[in-house]
Amino acid sequence: MTSGPTTEIWHNPRCSKSRAALARLDENGVDYTVRRYLDDAPTVEELRAVVDRLGVNPWDITRTAEPVAKDLGMAKWSRDPADRDRWLTALAEHPQLIQRPIVLTPDGRAVVARDEESLEKLG
Repeated sequence: MTSGPTTEIWHNPRCSKSRAALARLDENGVDYTVRRYLDDAPTVEELRAVVDRLGVNPWDITRTAEPVAKDLGMAKWSRDPADRDRWLTALAEHPQLIQRPIVLTPDGRAVVARDEESLEKLG
């Protein structure tokens, strides 16, 4: 028996928000795959698709308080649409900058599942 596409969660097991999202998926009986994005970093193309699905810009899912963001001087980076690729490249090169967890559903929905409201969107 083959199954259709599953929900995917970009997970960091050390993050309590990420663990809570996994627990919610389990509670709801959702079939999902885990992507440990720190070990399996997304490409620029994957990140572009995810921010488009989320309906945000790359800087909206960037953890700018992380030491590497400070080292890169990201607080001073332009947030102009023309600079999206710079941000996407930084996220691909430094996946610890990606806000977590990101949940992608087979029906095209995507959420950064950091709070109860976002988790509710998952069903």
